[in-house]
Amino acid sequence: ETEADETIDADETSEEDELDVKEDDEDGEDEEPEMEEVTSQTWAQVNTNKPIWSKDKDEITDEEYQSFFKVINNEPGQAAKWTHFSAEGNINFKSILFLPELIPSNLRNGNLGQANKGGLKLYVRKVLISDEFDLLPNYLSFVKGVIDSDDLPLNVNRETLQESKILKVISKKLVRKCIEMIRSISKEELPVKEKKEDDDEKEIEVDADGNIIDTEDDDDDDDGEDDEPIEHPYISFYKKFNPSLKMGIIEDEGNRAKIAKLLRFQTSKFDGENDFVSLEEYVERMPEWQDEIYVIAGGSLSEVKNSQFMEKFNKKGLEVLFLTDPVDEYMTNAMPEFEGKKFMAITKEGLKFKDEDADMVKRREKAYKKQFKPLTKFLKKTYGSSVMKVVVSKRLDEAPALVSTSDYG
Repeated sequence: ETEADETIDADETSEEDELDVKEDDEDGEDEEPEMEEVTSQTWAQVNTNKPIWSKDKDEITDEEYQSFFKVINNEPGQAAKWTHFSAEGNINFKSILFLPELIPSNLRNGNLGQANKGGLKLYVRKVLISDEFDLLPNYLSFVKGVIDSDDLPLNVNRETLQESKILKVISKKLVRKCIEMIRSISKEELPVKEKKEDDDEKEIEVDADGNIIDTEDDDDDDDGEDDEPIEHPYISFYKKFNPSLKMGIIEDEGNRAKIAKLLRFQTSKFDGENDFVSLEEYVERMPEWQDEIYVIAGGSLSEVKNSQFMEKFNKKGLEVLFLTDPVDEYMTNAMPEFEGKKFMAITKEGLKFKDEDADMVKRREKAYKKQFKPLTKFLKKTYGSSVMKVVVSKRLDEAPALVSTSDYG
C-alpha cells in the first residue's frame, strides 16, 4: 500500500507539472526575449595616401613638393631646389632633400655650429623615429628633408642608433647628394628676361621720305629696369649660404675638393656687384707662368680694391681674388691649394712674378740693395722691433712704401 500511494502521488505530481508548463507556455506567448546591446570596434584607415617620398617622383608635381616642404620646414619661404631619390645596395632608403629659399632661423645670427635639429626627419618603415639625429654635418644644417629606411630597427633608442654603422653610411650618401644638389644650381642657365608685350605692339612711324621715326618712350629711359642685370640663381643662393660652404671647407676634409668647386669670389677683373667667379674659372684665365692663386684679404670690398698692394697686379693685368669675409682666411689656410695651385696672399713677402727673367731680377735686386742700404738701415733703426726688416720692394708702382706680413703672419 505504501508503494501504491507513492506511485499515485508521483503520477499526480507529474500531471501538475505538465499543467504548470502548459500554463507558462500560454502566458509566455506575448513576451519577447530581451535583446542585449553589444558594442564592437573596427579599424578604418583615414589617410589612404602613400607618403610622398615613397611615390615615384614623376607622379609628384612641383606644387606637392612645395606643400610638403612647408610642412617639414615650419618657417617662411619656399624651397629653392630639391632632390628625390632612392638609394639601393647594401643599405636601402628613400629620401627627399630640400634647399630653402630663405636663411633658416638657426643661421641668421651666424650660429654655424648649431646642430641640425629638426632639419631632417628619420623614418623607419614609414614610422617617425626622430628629428634630432645628426645625419648631416653642421655646415649643411640649412638642408631640410626626410629619410625612410627599412634596414633600421624600430625598437632602438637614439643613443644606440646614433652609433649605427647603417646610419653612418646613410649620412655619407646624404652629404654627397646635398653637394650634388647645390652644384646643380650652379649649372643652371641664366634666366632670360621676359620681353615686354608693348615691345611687340609698337607701331613704326615713317616720315615723308620713308625714314623710320624714333618713337622710343621717355618713360623707358627713366625706368631703367631693362638695364638691370639678371642675377643667376646660384649667386642668389651663394650670397645667403656661403658662410656654411666655407665652414664645410674647414670641417669636411673628405669632401673639401667638391665643396671648393662651389665657392665663388669677387675679383679685380670685374666691378659688378653680382660678378662672382669660381676657382675653376680663375685657374683657366691664369697666364701660363702663374702657378699661384693671388688673394688679398680686407674688411670691405672698397678696402681691398684700393689697396696699394693692388698697384702692381693691376698694372700687369693679373686677377686677384678678394677675401672680405672674416672666415675666408681660415678657409684658405685649411685649403692651401686648388688643383695644384697654392693660394698666395699678395700682402705677404716672398711673392715673385715668374714672367720676368730670373737672372735679371736677381742682379737688379742686388744693385738696389746696395744702393739703398743706408736708407734701409736708417729705417730699421727708426722702427726698431716693430718691424722684422726693411727691404727694397719690387711690388710697388706709385706708393713709396708698404708694410707686408711674413709667410708665417
